Amino acid sequence: MALRDKRHGTEEKVLDVDASMQGSLCFKDPVNLRINGKFEGVLETRGSLTISDTASVNARIIGDSITISGHVKGEILAKEKITLLAPALVEGTIKTPKLSISEGAKFEGNCHMLEDILSVEDLARYLEVDINSVVDWANSGKVPAYKDGERWKFERTKIDEWVASGAIK
Repeated sequence: MALRDKRHGTEEKVLDVDASMQGSLCFKDPVNLRINGKFEGVLETRGSLTISDTASVNARIIGDSITISGHVKGEILAKEKITLLAPALVEGTIKTPKLSISEGAKFEGNCHMLEDILSVEDLARYLEVDINSVVDWANSGKVPAYKDGERWKFERTKIDEWVASGAIK
């Protein structure tokens, strides 16, 4: 279902999922996604993601603004914020610049407040290599990275771990 935003004359994309799904979902355009059922796999969204209190999710989640009141297991990366509302149960790793945990919500795992996200150009300067090498590594999966729209992004802590492991050649 789509709603028209009368102020801007644009259409707001809304998707409400009540089914059980498995696999990879990737949204390039901003969407308001609400998951009410089961989901397993990888979920990349832009816009707002809501995981309702009836949902059970076991996934790697990347999004802008994520609100959780259901059960989530996995890695969650939010570019803007994560909000946990009762009766949320989150198990895993959270990476976000802003985190809000309401009374009654439960979180078990690790939390990293993002401090340093690098662009392709930033990473090339940081590692003192050319930009084409960074792009090739990202496209082939050799370097820890994620896509923000069409652009590659890199977390400095993961890059430091990657370099320390000797993976860079």
